[in-house]
Amino acid sequence: MITLALAGKPNCGKSTLYRAATLAPAEIANYPFTTIDANRGVAYVRVPCPCTSLEHRCGVCVDGIRYVPVHLIDVAGLVPDAYTGKGLGNQFLDHLRQADAIINVIDASGATDIEGTPDDIGSHDPLEEIPMLETEMTMWLFGIIEKHWSKMQRQAQVKNYNVYAGLAELLAGLSIREEHVVDAERESGINFRSAQAEDLQKFARILLKYSKPMIQAGNKADQAPAELIAKVKGAGISLISGAAELVLRSAAEHNLIIYHPGDESFRIPDGVSLNAAQQEGLAKIRGFMETYGGTGVQQVINRAVFELLDQIVVYPVEDETHLTDAKGRVLPDAFLMKKGSTPHDLAYQVHTDIGKGFLYAIDAKTKMRIKETALLKDGDIIKIVSTAK
Repeated sequence: MITLALAGKPNCGKSTLYRAATLAPAEIANYPFTTIDANRGVAYVRVPCPCTSLEHRCGVCVDGIRYVPVHLIDVAGLVPDAYTGKGLGNQFLDHLRQADAIINVIDASGATDIEGTPDDIGSHDPLEEIPMLETEMTMWLFGIIEKHWSKMQRQAQVKNYNVYAGLAELLAGLSIREEHVVDAERESGINFRSAQAEDLQKFARILLKYSKPMIQAGNKADQAPAELIAKVKGAGISLISGAAELVLRSAAEHNLIIYHPGDESFRIPDGVSLNAAQQEGLAKIRGFMETYGGTGVQQVINRAVFELLDQIVVYPVEDETHLTDAKGRVLPDAFLMKKGSTPHDLAYQVHTDIGKGFLYAIDAKTKMRIKETALLKDGDIIKIVSTAK
């Protein structure tokens, strides 16, 4: 399963955002390092379900909305020089190694300094937070590479030694692959055989871009003054409110409102009576949603998965006529896969044995056989024919 990490300085609202996205309990408090260990939970991407155009609905989606799970990690706050051990240091950087992509949460309200200490709203520039995470991760990765670099350069003198594979093996625990190393070396323009420390820092920064793509989310936007909203929005950063999303999901869970994560608004069911405080709170949230087309939380998760990680959703079935599995369930499974994946890749993702015994695939929408090397499309419904049972 894809893993996203919420990262940023203390008190930028990561734990509130995490709880909103997962509805999992996480300690939320207004002091640095509330999160001592990374919280881990399940969030979801939102896509239209194909069953809305079928005779039989799937029973898995919610009002035609399909939610596909991803892992979400809430990493404790980073402070400047964390890579040297400052704050809670490398243990939190280490949590980020598990992530496929990172949502860099910044405090759009400007109510905390660079170390996360609370201050007056609008007293700090949110954009100053953006380079900090990248710098900390770069120096952390550089430190790992530099520690082993002399040995690797000696090995590079040996005929047939693959320095790309060697680096990928060294960094495998960070989910860094050989193709990431090759792409980063090419873009950085360095030569591994003669690279110096400053070259390796540049290389590490670019390697992170390929292996840990990052998106920014301007949290607490519902509290931000107009000048900071304009500044954050002008930098192309998504404006979100984790607190508003948490209120909405909690209210929906208690049947006070009708709201699906990612909706642009919500409604109060007939017969539901809200007290004055509830009405006032929901009115403020409605105003924010009307301005920004929702709370932004579901949207930023979708962007991380579909834009940063270039994923599509594919639905495997056993019966291409009725679009069911062996138990007769309509479209029970939805898999996230990289764009460019093939039916054979899907077979392996369903089960290793099915991949090994792959014979061919059928496009359930056209009922036509498709090639093993054909490229899957978003929303495809595919039957895999395999020798494996």
